Amino acid sequence: MKDLVASAERRPLPGETLHGTGFAEFLGGKGVNQAIAAARMGARTAIVGTIGADRYGDEFLDLLAADGVDTTWVRRHPSLGTGVGLPLVLPDGGNSIIIVARANAAITPAEVTAAADALTGGQVLSVQLELPVEASRAALQLASAAGVTTILTPAPAGPVDPSLAAYVDILVPNEVEAAALTGLDCDDESQVPMIARKLAEDWDLHGCVVTLGSRGAYVLDRRGDYEERVPAHEVATIDTVGAGDAFCGSLAASLADGAELIDAVRLANAAGALSTAVNGAAASAPSRAAALALLDGS
Repeated sequence: MKDLVASAERRPLPGETLHGTGFAEFLGGKGVNQAIAAARMGARTAIVGTIGADRYGDEFLDLLAADGVDTTWVRRHPSLGTGVGLPLVLPDGGNSIIIVARANAAITPAEVTAAADALTGGQVLSVQLELPVEASRAALQLASAAGVTTILTPAPAGPVDPSLAAYVDILVPNEVEAAALTGLDCDDESQVPMIARKLAEDWDLHGCVVTLGSRGAYVLDRRGDYEERVPAHEVATIDTVGAGDAFCGSLAASLADGAELIDAVRLANAAGALSTAVNGAAASAPSRAAALALLDGS
C-alpha cells in the first residue's frame, strides 16, 4: 500500500479539523514491508499480491526490484487502484492507520493457487490479513501441505477466521491483535504469558510471539518447550509505522536460514527497534548487519 502519512500533535476529536505538523508519502503495506525486510536480512524473497495499473503500482515494482524481491507473481489490476494507507503519526512515534485496500482486496484464491511455485518452493511463508481471508487461507493451505513453515500476522486487528488455525505454525500478534483474539489485556504484564499460552493452545501452534512495542516481545515455543521475554532495545524512536513488519520479515528470514525461534525473535526484535528510528515503512527496514550490530551491542 502507498502510505500517505500525516503528523500531528494529537489525534483529532470527532468532528474536529486539526492542523498537522507534517506530511510525507512512503511505499508500504504489510506484505511489501515484510518482503523487503526479509530481503534485507539476506533471504531469497518472493511476493504474491495485486496492485493497481497506476503510478503507485509502478513505484512498488521499482522498490521491490531494488531490494531483489521476486515480483513474478504480482498481478496488476486493470481498474482498481493500488491500496493506500493513511497513517497519523504522533510526536512520540505512535501511530493510528486507516487502510483502503482497493486492488489489494481483489486477489482471488485461484490467483494464489497459480503462484504455488512461490508459496511452496521456499522455507517460510509469511501471511497477513490485508488480503481477502479466502486468499490468505489458500496461501497458508498450500504452504502447509508442502511442509513450509507458516507465519501469520493477524493484522489488521479484529475477528480472525478460525479455519486459518489449521494451517498456521507461528502466530505473531501485537498487543492490540492479541487482545482482540483472546479478550485479555496485554497492558497487564502478568497476563502476557497467559495470552501466549492461550493462543498457542487455541490455535494448536508450534510457536507464538506476542510483540509488545517498546516493551519488547514474548515468545513461546511449544516444540522447544520454553517461554521467554525478549527485552526491547533503546533507540531514538521517531516513527513506529512498519516496525511490526520489519520484525516479521526479519523473523521469517532468520527461520528460513535455520535459526531457532528464540534466536530469530531476538534478531527480529533488533530489526523492529531499528526501523522506528527511520521515517516510513518499507524504507525503514534495516540491513542484517545493522540488526546484528544492535543485538551485539556494538
